[in-house]
Amino acid sequence: MLRLSEVKLPLDHAESDLEAAVRSHLAQIGVKGDGLVGFTVFRRAHDARKRDDIKLTYIIDIEVKDEAAALKRMAGKPHWSVTPDMAYRFVAQAPEGGPKTRPVVIGLGPCGLLAGLLLAQMGFRPIILERGKEVRERTKDTFGLWRKSVLNPESNVQFGEGGAGTFSDGKLYSQIKDPKHYGRKVLNEFVRAGAPEDILFKARPHIGTFRLVSMVEKMRAEMLSLGAEIRFETRVDDIDIDNGQVRGLKLSTGDYLPCDHVILAVGHSARDTFHMLHDRGVFMEAKPFSLGFRIEHPQGLINRSRFGKFAGNKLLGAADYKVVHHASNGRAVYSFCMCPGGTVVAAASEPGRLVTNGMSQYYRAERNANAGIVVGITPDEDFPGGPLAGIAFQRKWEERAFELGGSDYRAPGQLVGDFIAGRPSTALGSVEPSYKPGVTPTDLSTSLPDYVIAAIREALPELDKKIAGFAMHDAVLTGVETRTSSPLRIRRNNDDYQSINVKGLYPAGEGAGYAGGIYSAAIDGIEVAEAVAQDIANGH
Repeated sequence: MLRLSEVKLPLDHAESDLEAAVRSHLAQIGVKGDGLVGFTVFRRAHDARKRDDIKLTYIIDIEVKDEAAALKRMAGKPHWSVTPDMAYRFVAQAPEGGPKTRPVVIGLGPCGLLAGLLLAQMGFRPIILERGKEVRERTKDTFGLWRKSVLNPESNVQFGEGGAGTFSDGKLYSQIKDPKHYGRKVLNEFVRAGAPEDILFKARPHIGTFRLVSMVEKMRAEMLSLGAEIRFETRVDDIDIDNGQVRGLKLSTGDYLPCDHVILAVGHSARDTFHMLHDRGVFMEAKPFSLGFRIEHPQGLINRSRFGKFAGNKLLGAADYKVVHHASNGRAVYSFCMCPGGTVVAAASEPGRLVTNGMSQYYRAERNANAGIVVGITPDEDFPGGPLAGIAFQRKWEERAFELGGSDYRAPGQLVGDFIAGRPSTALGSVEPSYKPGVTPTDLSTSLPDYVIAAIREALPELDKKIAGFAMHDAVLTGVETRTSSPLRIRRNNDDYQSINVKGLYPAGEGAGYAGGIYSAAIDGIEVAEAVAQDIANGH
């Protein structure tokens, strides 16, 4: 098929206008009349750079009768290409009778979910270990923190079936390179599990928390039907390494699980697991991450700033944004995990520590927009001390936030106007914060390192020049956002995806430092699962 990009039409165009535009472009390469067999929309986005003239932009896959002739005539013409082959093909199948020892996946977040599903589809009957609970039971525990200030350290926003991505905006896009089109496999599997089909063509697709819950359940059911075994409330307490090779796992249930291939997809908050692996000599290193706050504005303000007179258009939906400011102290301040029409959520996983995150439902219909407003930090400059130093650094500021909020999982908050002026907030204003169990007005200046506070304080008025109202006095900053990504990387080989010093151990996903978000973590899960399948199929 032929692929045509950069087809631009008015926001309110009729359905027939798209076909007319396709035919017009085809005429330019000599395809007329009944030469068009049909077309499908591969991608639809909007171009809002001119607020008074917002356009819809399309990438179209087109089938024509005489494709060979059309290919010759379109050679060298802009916006024309050949539709790539995005069909997924399994790289291996399990040997007759199954592998000698079944592969093990630790963690059932997006990475472990896709890794386990793929291994099951190839016949390898994986064993999947998840320290948390099934997704619906886990949701009850998560609401226990939000509604009653009761934290279950093993079942919360971070731990449990679906991973941290279950309580997020469910974004399904990334800037990673994907030459093998694994992302299409991810989207197709999500649609099969009940995701809306528009994720296949929207430029910035998302699902939302409640839809993710039922999808995860359906994917679990498929894995089980294909011979996978899933053990919930089962934490890996130790790893048995013999002469540089994984031999087994010691579980919190008291069981010992022999295994030769282990996919480590534990997420960025499995701090006890990271400590255990470090004690066992698995090579890891500290990596950069970011610290900051959640910032909340009225969603209507963001819509008007981004879309002008088109604010409220159903095709545009709730507006998002992406902003960055390079502060005079050398720090980069940027928006992170922006959630249009969403809520700020309590994301703690350890007693006495407070963490925020953001999430949205599919319709993004809540009154506020929220995003992380965070500052990049590095091991050498900000938290020297080895691979685990970043964890200690995160904990320090999470404990401080817990204290500032009142030591009961209420979060410390401050009005943006007060924060910029350097004075404590004593009451909230017109923007009602969405964080539950609640927000305590206070002074956030001691909640994060001085250089982070200074950079954000400088950035807010500058970002207001890009998004009108961004520095509005009553906008709310809620602290703290510490888990933007894993603070360490468990190094692996580029070719076989195994740990650089432990054979049979496959660090994967966000926790191991190889992804950032649902989409990239799921893609990494596919890549690592393929590596495991090929190794087993080759007799290793």
